[in-house]
Amino acid sequence: MILVTGGTGFIGSHLLERLSASGVPARCLLRRRKSPRPLPPGVEPAYGDLASGQGVEDALRSADAVIHLAGVTKALTVADFYSGNVLATGILVRAMAGRAIRLVHVSSLAAIGPSRDGTPIGEDEPPHPLTDYGKSKLEAEALVRELAPEAVIVRPPVVYGPRDTDVFQLLKSISQGLVIEISGGDRWFSAIYVDDLVDGLLAAAQCPAAAGRAYFLANPKPSTWGELSSAAARIMGCRPRVLRVPIGAAKAVGFSAEMWSRITRKPGIVSRQKIREAQCRWWTCDTRRAAAELPFQAKTPLEAGLALTLAWYKEAGWLKW
Repeated sequence: MILVTGGTGFIGSHLLERLSASGVPARCLLRRRKSPRPLPPGVEPAYGDLASGQGVEDALRSADAVIHLAGVTKALTVADFYSGNVLATGILVRAMAGRAIRLVHVSSLAAIGPSRDGTPIGEDEPPHPLTDYGKSKLEAEALVRELAPEAVIVRPPVVYGPRDTDVFQLLKSISQGLVIEISGGDRWFSAIYVDDLVDGLLAAAQCPAAAGRAYFLANPKPSTWGELSSAAARIMGCRPRVLRVPIGAAKAVGFSAEMWSRITRKPGIVSRQKIREAQCRWWTCDTRRAAAELPFQAKTPLEAGLALTLAWYKEAGWLKW
């Protein structure tokens, strides 16, 4: 039995669909006050709350593995990042104490930070997160290592695919004829298609040798944001105009977006901290450890993954092209 937290989110929904299709017994931790999308056939609901701990011990009953995806990626306050990423993780891991359960803790490349010189960073690179999100994910990693030393920590970079709403914003802009870039040259990043990430998460849950290890799960070939935009434009058959924005103007946009989020009480993906991350030249990671030890290697090239993603957005009515 695999217990999944965050199973109604973007990545979690794909993971649950895979477990359902494979006939693997699976359970999803759900909050009663939330109205999630329907669970796939055969996936058992377990009602509980990682904020209070209510129902968590019962959700762990008969579980062999836990894939912990639940977390906060955007928030109105710094405290929200720490409550959603650190305190909630602590509640889960403490509830697992004394149980022979494999924990796969899903962190982020943001917990370690960008490459300083263009060399893809390895798992043992000294961490230097740039944002409160990254700092909270790093603190959650430290808590996992303290309380569950045999846990497997995985750190995805940019994740894209059907149902994603973050990279979708860029693709939507391209479909409308506009690409916005921060001036200053190419910026490289690692990414992974969501189905490949699911493969990696299951490998981490099943590989005995992965106990106590950390892995970057990404496509081994980094890309630039310009390459992503060009590939998406080719697939959609459009020729968007490229608008390069000075860093000062980008920071002003980030500040304005923060003010709007406070007014509406809805956290957004654009902020001054996100602009700071976007300024970096190299958000790239080394995938060789995962390839050697799990073994896992993402198989979907960027353009192929974008084609699948854009086809889903079109069919679902999210994009018109």
